Amino acid sequence: MLRVAAAQLGPIAKDEPRPAVVSRLVALMEEAADRGVELVVYPELALTTFFPRWFTEDIAGHDHYYETEMPSAETQPLFDAAKANGIGFAIGYAELTDEGERFNTTILVERDGSTVARFRKVHIPGHENDEPWRPFQHLERRYFQESDEGFPVHRAFDGIVGMATCNDRRWPETYREMGLQGVELIMIGYNTPIHYAPDPGQNALQGFHNHLCMQAGAYQNGTWVVGVAKGGTEEGVESLAQSAIIAPSGQIVAQAVTTGDELVVADCNLDWCAQYKETLFDFARYRRPEVYQRITSQKGVIAPD
Repeated sequence: MLRVAAAQLGPIAKDEPRPAVVSRLVALMEEAADRGVELVVYPELALTTFFPRWFTEDIAGHDHYYETEMPSAETQPLFDAAKANGIGFAIGYAELTDEGERFNTTILVERDGSTVARFRKVHIPGHENDEPWRPFQHLERRYFQESDEGFPVHRAFDGIVGMATCNDRRWPETYREMGLQGVELIMIGYNTPIHYAPDPGQNALQGFHNHLCMQAGAYQNGTWVVGVAKGGTEEGVESLAQSAIIAPSGQIVAQAVTTGDELVVADCNLDWCAQYKETLFDFARYRRPEVYQRITSQKGVIAPD
């Protein structure tokens, strides 16, 4: 049994300094310790405001939002608090590499303070160029590059765990890639604006779609899924909260009830995964990869003649 917490965050202001944000993260970590949690999952871009909502002519104009090392002097207190309490964590942030590459990154840290793995977001949504007609922009494709590292899983926390980020959760391939490696718990951080400029008709469905894709991924791959938001109204933009911990049955077992900083806790029995992996979703027995060739050989839609 692994006690897991989804550490939802409320808004982070544009001018909120890193140490103030880290203090919020540490406060959630300390609450997790009081509640016997072993693994805390923070959202995507948990150290800053969601800066891709603003256009800069020079991409480097946003460099102050990126981390060039992890931990840094400013983020070290979170690592110290986690190690002192024997709690592991996953946290998302903007990464600027020594080579000048920009990734939307999550790292996973074990209970002993060792860094287990790094995940870089694969499915980058939004647009690349200035679109001033929008009420706010979603320029992730300008400020982050797509990762080609895929969806590895790792032996940690006495199980098999993996990570994904925000838009990755909408793609069934994300879960199946990890499912084929025996994943038992997937951690997903997200920042999801409720207003979707290309099709505002979807606005009212944001919460439904958010849970739909994660619940389906959990059930179809026999895995726990922990989805964690940065929600609330941040710099005038309303974002979805509804952080949730989802069982291998696809059922939500715990969910946030606010749009601010909130700890959502559940006991995740990783052995429960076998009830689905060894029955309905016994991949070795029932999968037919020979008839799924389009999935890896074709990108866009090719309609029949």
